[in-house]
Amino acid sequence: MDNRPIGIFDSGVGGLTVAKEIIKTLPNENIVYFGDTARVPYGAKSKDVVTKYSKQIVRFLLTKNVKAIIVACNTVSSNSLDALRRTFDIPFIGVVEPGVKSVLETTKNKRVGIIGTEATIRSGMYGRLIHDADSTIEVFSKPCPLFVPLAEEGWYDNDVARMTAELYLDELISCGIDTLLLGCTHYPLLKHCIGETIGEAVKIVDPAKNTADALRIILEKNNMLNDGSEKPTNIFYVSDITDKFEKICLKTLKKTYTPAKIDIEKY
Repeated sequence: MDNRPIGIFDSGVGGLTVAKEIIKTLPNENIVYFGDTARVPYGAKSKDVVTKYSKQIVRFLLTKNVKAIIVACNTVSSNSLDALRRTFDIPFIGVVEPGVKSVLETTKNKRVGIIGTEATIRSGMYGRLIHDADSTIEVFSKPCPLFVPLAEEGWYDNDVARMTAELYLDELISCGIDTLLLGCTHYPLLKHCIGETIGEAVKIVDPAKNTADALRIILEKNNMLNDGSEKPTNIFYVSDITDKFEKICLKTLKKTYTPAKIDIEKY
């Protein structure tokens, strides 16, 4: 048994959708979450910058004595996860491989849409892993950079969000996809709007559940589960304080958490 906390990080609030599934799947575990709200979004930044930011965040989380780290950011998972694993001696779980698993389990006509940040789509990671698993699947990718600021703003289902979704998704609808992967952890916050736009015939895949399951398997395999002897704690840190974080905590976790601000540049 190992009662140390699990570290979770994202460029902002999107990783809270993954934290929700971690808490649901592993209710005895302690959570330390960091959202880089001062430097969000990551999707338009270079791979080198994303890796630099990610290493700073990992160094911070290690000061909290975490036992494993969830990279709850598709941009980091698709661009920097290998570098993190080479640099730090701690288990990392990204969201890309669980997302691919979800796609393989869902698609029937083998025509799959992937939406994500510019950096995630540019990396081509999802397409490569999907084709490695099943070369007959056709993948249609579309960067949707405005979805992240919409989610951060809390504009989940207004006219601006719906118009943006239509502009981004019409192209994928015309490709005849039966599965749409939300390749950014912010996007589940706009799931209702995206679902209405893409239509009922298309299954929407959120990697968060499979990410939580992947963590559970690793903890079980290595005898690292929390023994449940004490009530679990969830602690949140950000690089910039805004009231949006608490509002989105309430929406995703059904509870308000007040985050502490830290200077991430020190790490």
